[in-house]
Amino acid sequence: MSKLRTRFLADRIARFLFAFAALFSVGILLGIFVMLLYNGAKTFESVSPGNFFFSTEWNPSAYGEASFGVLSMVASTLLVTIGAMAIAVPLGIGAAAYLAEVASERVREILKPAIELLAAIPSVAVGFIGIVVVGPFLAKIFNLSNGLNALNGSILLAVMSLPTIITVAEDAIRSVPTSFKEASYALGGNPWTTLVRVTLPAAASGIIAAVILGMGRAIGETMTVLMAAGNATGFPEGFFSPVRTMTATIAIELGEVPFGTPHYYSLFAVGALLFILSLGFNLIAERIAARFRYNH
Repeated sequence: MSKLRTRFLADRIARFLFAFAALFSVGILLGIFVMLLYNGAKTFESVSPGNFFFSTEWNPSAYGEASFGVLSMVASTLLVTIGAMAIAVPLGIGAAAYLAEVASERVREILKPAIELLAAIPSVAVGFIGIVVVGPFLAKIFNLSNGLNALNGSILLAVMSLPTIITVAEDAIRSVPTSFKEASYALGGNPWTTLVRVTLPAAASGIIAAVILGMGRAIGETMTVLMAAGNATGFPEGFFSPVRTMTATIAIELGEVPFGTPHYYSLFAVGALLFILSLGFNLIAERIAARFRYNH
């Protein structure tokens, strides 16, 4: 009887600890959001919401009336992130499918640690590579004055997102039941048809989760885009335009801004807006992933 009571007590303690860890994590997330929202709301005591959300001018140190428009930063952030995902998603899913279904065990043992090691490269080092290697290469190929632009940032963010996308997507593909593949082979499907029409659709929810994590890695990156994307506050005209993302603006200006000024609170508003954008993308992607889970 004492053993059963001890096991029951241990089970209840474990459940309590797990629940506490989950609630604590959510509490920290909510605390961060409330802090950003509370300080960011003070921006609108001196800046109109229309000018903040729909103006493309961000010039807090201007003589006379300063301007705090985030539209150009939002557009730059979305442009760089979409460009990074356009590169990283097909490469990442293709690499994950190769590692999970095609590569031999020896090749997998070599490539898997190398891909995971790529995630350990500091963002400053990636940004430096963008300045001295990728930037000059882009300038030469496209006949530009310099290669510090949105395309440079997208390429670097794609490289930084690849380890996350490949690792998570490979786990999702490998978790597809073998019976699915055997059924496809029994119906006359070849390995390519089985991969494209059976395995990848069955792993779609995990692949979408991998894309979500990769997008989060890209949209939240600071130093790489700060160093290699041109750091210009104007509205981007395309991938060859120099841009400044929301994260880069916060990193550059928050350390030197006077406390309690409209500029100070506007940076918190930028952080709150970035938080909401990231949360929105995650919720949309989770809904899509849930549909795939229920359909398969």
